Amino acid sequence: MTTGTADLWHHYGRARAQRDRAVPGVFSWSWDQNGGPGAEVLGDLTGRCVGDLGAGTARHAAHLVVHHRPARVDAVDASPAQHAMARGLYGRLAPALRIVHSDVTRHLRAKPGEYDVLYSVFGAACFSDPGELMPAAAAALRPGGKLVVSTLAHHLSGESAQPDVLAADIPARTPDGEAATMRRWVLQDKVWVKVLGSAGFSRVDVRVLRSSTEGPRAADTLLVTAHAGV
Repeated sequence: MTTGTADLWHHYGRARAQRDRAVPGVFSWSWDQNGGPGAEVLGDLTGRCVGDLGAGTARHAAHLVVHHRPARVDAVDASPAQHAMARGLYGRLAPALRIVHSDVTRHLRAKPGEYDVLYSVFGAACFSDPGELMPAAAAALRPGGKLVVSTLAHHLSGESAQPDVLAADIPARTPDGEAATMRRWVLQDKVWVKVLGSAGFSRVDVRVLRSSTEGPRAADTLLVTAHAGV
């Protein structure tokens, strides 16, 4: 079954949300969430308006609100289940943390020039068509605003990333447990450079964060940074 209507993120993160309600003390971009650069990649967030694209349960957004003094972080996610868990975990951090239930691309299109910084930690940048998402992100940033994305450097199977803007189908489950698939974009570094340049970004930089673990689901991370309008 392939579906675009069921909440395919219904089960994701549910067990952790039940046992761990703390605001994370660290911010990590890597797939294994172990080491590497942290929130400093985003720059000084004091007084800034920030958007988390595909925020899930808003753990990264909550960390920024508590530890980095932004004016506001909008944690945006299309999943009803993820939105509900985020509100239950971190709704107390409002109004500095705003938990938004929306398709990310649609949200950005409605917010021209709203943000100083946008980021995605294995979020919407992995699961939304970059040909639609990235132009919307460029328009939602103020001139010179920063975009940071972490995404898989290769498929979890070990297969190489795509040499063009192509999505792969990956397994998922509907809320009632039925098998389904969703699309995930796993792109080579040169493809990200091309996509972001076409969307209006400049100073695009891609670096590889090597996995610190081994195993069947270990993966390297691409950390992509770019700026809007300059």
